[in-house]
Amino acid sequence: EKHISIQRHLADLEKLADLKEDEKKPCPLCPEEKFKACYSHKLHRHLQNLHWKVSVEFEGYRMCICHLPCRPVKPNLVGDQTFSKMGAHYHCIICSATITRRTDMIGHINRHVNKGETESRFITVPAPKSSHKVLKESATDVQVLPNYSTPQKTDSYFNPKMKLNRQLIFCALAVLAEERKPIECLDAFGATGIMGLQWAKHLRSSVKVTINDCNENSVTMIQENCLLNKMKVKLNTKEEDNDEAMGDGEENTDTIEVTKMDANVIMHLRSFDFIHLDPFGTSVNYLDSAFRNVRNLGIVSLTSTDISSLYAKAQHVALRHYGCNIVRTEYYKELAARIVIAAVTRAAARCNKGIEVLLAVALEHFVLVVVRVLRGPSPADDSAKKIRYLIHCQWCEERIFQKEGNMVEENPYQQLPCDCHGSMPGKTAVVLGPLWSGALFNTGFLRRMLFEALQYGLDEAQPLLKTLVYEAECTTLKHFSTHSPYDENKQEECGVYIKTPNTSAESYLVHGKRKSDEVIRNAAKRQKSENSAEHPAFYYNIHRHSIKGMNMPKLNKFLKYLSKAGYRVSRTHFDPMGVRTNAPLAQFKTILMKYSTPTYAGGQAEGPVHLAEDVQAGEQVQAAADGKAEDAEFLEDDKSGVAAATFTKDYPAHCVAD
Repeated sequence: EKHISIQRHLADLEKLADLKEDEKKPCPLCPEEKFKACYSHKLHRHLQNLHWKVSVEFEGYRMCICHLPCRPVKPNLVGDQTFSKMGAHYHCIICSATITRRTDMIGHINRHVNKGETESRFITVPAPKSSHKVLKESATDVQVLPNYSTPQKTDSYFNPKMKLNRQLIFCALAVLAEERKPIECLDAFGATGIMGLQWAKHLRSSVKVTINDCNENSVTMIQENCLLNKMKVKLNTKEEDNDEAMGDGEENTDTIEVTKMDANVIMHLRSFDFIHLDPFGTSVNYLDSAFRNVRNLGIVSLTSTDISSLYAKAQHVALRHYGCNIVRTEYYKELAARIVIAAVTRAAARCNKGIEVLLAVALEHFVLVVVRVLRGPSPADDSAKKIRYLIHCQWCEERIFQKEGNMVEENPYQQLPCDCHGSMPGKTAVVLGPLWSGALFNTGFLRRMLFEALQYGLDEAQPLLKTLVYEAECTTLKHFSTHSPYDENKQEECGVYIKTPNTSAESYLVHGKRKSDEVIRNAAKRQKSENSAEHPAFYYNIHRHSIKGMNMPKLNKFLKYLSKAGYRVSRTHFDPMGVRTNAPLAQFKTILMKYSTPTYAGGQAEGPVHLAEDVQAGEQVQAAADGKAEDAEFLEDDKSGVAAATFTKDYPAHCVAD
């Protein structure tokens, strides 16, 4: 039976006291030493003010405060006697807990509600199903619990802001499904199962989806969402126990396997072609298990949400998790992506596997890395050699990777293109890393991802993928072929040759078998010849290097100026005002200065302007541009003694003389 402090109405509480006008009655919720027996009118006020008004309500019931000896507190020793005080407390209607404070009791009840535990031990009527909200994303319905977007307060976490992340991962899986069918894919942290459901619903027979979660409530939620989307469910809580269930409809005959295991356990037990890791926080604890049994030429994608450590807000945490020294820089997002890839590379190398980075994205809420697995000690060695330290100048923010080799440099500052160490006092540079020094993108793979995004109507992923293609090629030319990139595949007698430029993982499907060793060697040679076209490392923020008192040119025009100067240049998704270029920082600043205009010269027009210094009053300067000559008048400045030039027209660089 429920505790006597849990009642529906105040009258029910008064019935327990058996109030009579001519008799003294004790309080049913207080011991006699705390509240002595009294007449009905005084007992009524006591029950109403000291018990009922401070009660906690839940589904029509009131949990009144109780002073009975139900919850003994820590005894106090006074001389030779022991006194056990009884504290005021509440009795939880859902579980058998006793809570002392009212605010703690309200929080305790809310935690039950957030976990879906709304059915009381004393209430026979189950909680209504309306507490489960149904959300829809990419034609997939999922039920979520209250506070579904707060991971600390719910078991089945669902973040609507990660929709772009889910679309990018879906495109990567769709590209892999075109290379070989069927593929076994794993969502190691299912939560609501939204990602695995989207895979199975759109790719159907091309994939065999396994959704895993170690939380029992999440596994139940995943099963309900599978039935909600009319999918077959194969429950596998242990390796030997299987159970199947089917939804009401028969439109979709695909089966989704739902497992209840630790993510490390299932990746140790089984092999997969595609693995996605999305834990709450860092994913370094699961990398060794992920690369242990992943198949050759398979794909591992991981989403890291420990932004505070990766973005250099908690540098000691980055050192603890990733073994990497970092500081806050203008290119901190790309730095975060290279930190994660370095951890992935070391984990793969421990399993005698190398990696090829297909995609690296760092946005506000997450860092996404997608890599292809290359089995063998030689690819592992080649990948491990790309982990290097970075020298970063703290004055001008110039940066360069350290040279390969184990020999100690006498003066490591000489590797930096800048001369800050010679002109500035003290130590001017820091060593960051170890970091991944290789490419962050694969152009061919990104183009196929863009084609899949267009095919499945993933609107949010399309603009980002276009930007990534430009960034991978380091170009501003906007040209995309309308035909499928798969149409360029060469049909051969022994199989299908899928061309993916700038990659060592060109895929051969030879009668359902993977490519031979000879093909791997040819692909490696082709990659070595194409390494010269690899995109430049890091980027510069145009605002960070702007000149005070000057109006910068528009970003798109500045990209054209850099390109005309003979440098490779593109925008970057890491920073909306960032410029990825192979130009050194000194030349970058020179071109930026050349095409900036002074703020006091009316200078919204963009073009090269150089002001003459120490101009004599009364001098006239003849300016000629494209065969036209115009005069410039000089007015004397009494305060500075320097003449100010007023132009009737904006002139090119050669039009102004000292």
